[in-house]
Amino acid sequence: MNIRPWAHGFVARATAGAEAASYSGGMNPTQLALVALVAGVFVGLLISAVAFLAWRARVKAQEQADGELPAGAREVLRAFDEAALIVDASFTVIATSPTAELFGLREGETVPGEELRTLLRSSRGVSHSETGTLRLRRGVAPAEPRLVVARASSITPRFTLVLVRDITERERLAAMRRDFVANTSHELKTPVGAVTLLAEAIESAADDPQQVRSFASRLSAEALRLGNLTSRIMSLSRLQSSDELTELRDVAVDEVVTSAIETNAITAESAGVALIRGGDRGLYVRGDVQVLSEAIGNLIANAIVYSPPASQVGVGVRASDDTVEIAVTDRGIGIPEDEQQRVFERFYRADAARSRRTGGTGLGLSIVKHAVQRHGGEVQLWSRQGHGSTFTVRLPAIPTPDGAPVAPKKTTKRIVRALPARAKGEPS
Repeated sequence: MNIRPWAHGFVARATAGAEAASYSGGMNPTQLALVALVAGVFVGLLISAVAFLAWRARVKAQEQADGELPAGAREVLRAFDEAALIVDASFTVIATSPTAELFGLREGETVPGEELRTLLRSSRGVSHSETGTLRLRRGVAPAEPRLVVARASSITPRFTLVLVRDITERERLAAMRRDFVANTSHELKTPVGAVTLLAEAIESAADDPQQVRSFASRLSAEALRLGNLTSRIMSLSRLQSSDELTELRDVAVDEVVTSAIETNAITAESAGVALIRGGDRGLYVRGDVQVLSEAIGNLIANAIVYSPPASQVGVGVRASDDTVEIAVTDRGIGIPEDEQQRVFERFYRADAARSRRTGGTGLGLSIVKHAVQRHGGEVQLWSRQGHGSTFTVRLPAIPTPDGAPVAPKKTTKRIVRALPARAKGEPS
């Protein structure tokens, strides 16, 4: 409202009235001046009051505008794949994306965690976004806190938009890669160094045929160990990096078990360990026969290494609901309970001295775990010190393909006869 023309008219009329009064003899000049002064003060106060009311109206309108979410904000949040939320000045969640509830961020509730609140405070009153790396619990306690990157941006004086990205798996994979490279480098140094030293020893003992034969034999053993380590590193890398298995087909479990046993038959015979095969026959799974055979073969090889002479290693198969279970059991030294969760880690050895003595790489069980997971299954461990261990591979079963040969339902067969273990130094 423009009040100035009206006020000036009021002053003009008041002055004219005063002048008329003086002409009529009603007021003297002093009285007229006083009347004009009072009229001026009144007009000034009136103008100030009107201006103040107009300012208050604008502020109130702005506050009302700031107190409302921007149009379409809720619809935009619903389209977010990652966690996103809008928070007001009191740290109350006003709107969220569907995935935000996984972190306990729900509409009408207060933002959890002092770290996130600190980020929100720092984002207020600034024109740029504030970013921080913090931990938020995903799900209810005692769920493991997740590592997230949160970005807070002020969208109105009252509201702040927060985007939360879970980077836990990314950081875990990065750490695994770093550890894998470091462990691989460390493991390769031993056989490479041994090969170098033995080659130098052979060169120095060129005039001593017996020493040359001894060093050559040890050189061959280290070369074989190096080859095994390299092959297993490549197998594990392939399992971890490939998105899908390429040689998928209907696989007979009997074929997998037979291949794994035949691969380890000579080793078992030399160690004086009998291989016993039993359980259901004629079961099928979907997968890569080579990968599965290597996985089961690794379990059998480990069982042989940790079994005493004249003992048995059993390989059993059974159908359980929609699952095929392949169990490899030994009567060896067993695995301590506090180490059972770590045996599937790369390069981890429950008995490092025995593993190095037998040429173990520490990668066999890690390959088993990844191979089984790539087939949609899982591997379970039962072990007790002094009583042995049982590794059970569980894979999704499929119906028997048309035209597949009919196999007997159950069999128990001694595959490899336990021979006396050869004495140390006895030719193999």
